[in-house]
Amino acid sequence: MSCPAAQKTHYAHPFDDDKLKEECGVFGVVGISDAANFVALGLHALQHRGQEAGGIVAHDAATGFNSAHRFGYVRDNFTKSSLMETLPGDVAIGHVRYSTAGSKGAVIRDIQPFFGEFSMGGCAVAHNGNLTNADALRRELIERGAIFQSSSDSECIIHLMARSIQRKHADRIADALRRVEGAFSIVAMTRTKLIGVRDPLGVRPLVLGKLGEHGYVLSSETCALDIIGADFVREIDPGEMVVIQDGHVESSRPFGPSTGRFCIFEHVYFSRPDSMIGGRSVYETRRAIGVELAREAPVEADLVCPVPDSGTPAAIGYSQESGIPFALGITRNQYMGRTFIEPTEQIRNMGVRLKLNVNKSLIRGKRVVLVDDSVVRGTTSRKIKDMILDAGAKSVHFRIASPPTAWPCFYGVDTPNRDKLLAAQMTEEEMREWVGVDSLKFISLDGLYRAVGEAEGRDNSCPQYCDACFSGEYPITPSDQLEKGFEMKAAE
Repeated sequence: MSCPAAQKTHYAHPFDDDKLKEECGVFGVVGISDAANFVALGLHALQHRGQEAGGIVAHDAATGFNSAHRFGYVRDNFTKSSLMETLPGDVAIGHVRYSTAGSKGAVIRDIQPFFGEFSMGGCAVAHNGNLTNADALRRELIERGAIFQSSSDSECIIHLMARSIQRKHADRIADALRRVEGAFSIVAMTRTKLIGVRDPLGVRPLVLGKLGEHGYVLSSETCALDIIGADFVREIDPGEMVVIQDGHVESSRPFGPSTGRFCIFEHVYFSRPDSMIGGRSVYETRRAIGVELAREAPVEADLVCPVPDSGTPAAIGYSQESGIPFALGITRNQYMGRTFIEPTEQIRNMGVRLKLNVNKSLIRGKRVVLVDDSVVRGTTSRKIKDMILDAGAKSVHFRIASPPTAWPCFYGVDTPNRDKLLAAQMTEEEMREWVGVDSLKFISLDGLYRAVGEAEGRDNSCPQYCDACFSGEYPITPSDQLEKGFEMKAAE
């Protein structure tokens, strides 16, 4: 069904294009009655990973496969009993989306999970990540007769499954994924099985949970297990496939041996602070980033203030290490949901003030350290600096909890073109002058690695994480982008 009214509504932070947009979130449940209700709760916990749209597919022995795809927030759609009653069954998967490939401002057919009917029965697939050879695959598949329904790269997986000669769904999924390049964490379902797969480098996250006596859960993050009362079992390994049926988990390695290169920006920004990654609290990692920042870039100041909300743990760490008092000098409006009507330039220029407001009585006359997670285009940093100075601050110092973002991501993050990234065009000093602050310092790449638990820093000969957005070293060749003229960093 179409949803024309929803298509005209923009979500998340429409006035703020100065943040990297979270990729997507996937969630699946098997072995529990009314599985779709648990999936809806899980997707709600993963809403930070994608606010554009969401979808759920469920299977019931009596009614077969049923699906619902909607634009907007989970809370606005999948909390209605009239909708959830159409999704019965004890196996279900779901997806929240922020488009990283295909059309922006998508149509309903772009919303995952995608479904295919095969000779051995139906199968639904939800994908977090991005396929870097999707354009070439799409051309090949269309030439061979495939009819695409969406603009999403993820639909290639369904078409590749259809061409496999394997007789089991899991084997067809493995066949399809051997043809693709890029980053993928997949949650799929058949009539009786829940299937999870991570790409050989494990760029995007995927975890396994246990729910009750016979139920199992697959999720992008552990925080979504918590909301439904599931126990964390373990992370799905890079290059691993799990097939869950009748309370049993079968593991295989369809891509052979692999070494992980998990996305380091999950630690910095994407994952929720109450999630766990690699046995380590995301909150604690972000606090440790602040500690490293204080050691690398000290400054004399009166207050350490986070840029809400993602800068808060790092600001706490910076304050603890430096001894400078922590203060909430900026307050976030928690109810910034849908776009306000913005008919004039004057109203549009108020965008950041709709989201953030400065505590003037606290800031006035103070030397302020502002801690933020990243600088992308730099436009919001300039506006926040102006707000702090307008409130009477004596000086403003920016401390950034990630290295300069100088390269686009092609693995599931909606990143601007390189010519729109401030760090790709300017030195750190030039950025400081452009933003207009007294000092601007980023954590070093080695400092970031130390904060995530690598005591010796980055292993330059074999990096432990995917950090291409900082280093320009892409662990997976972005074939489609090279074909379009993208120039990779020259080997040093």
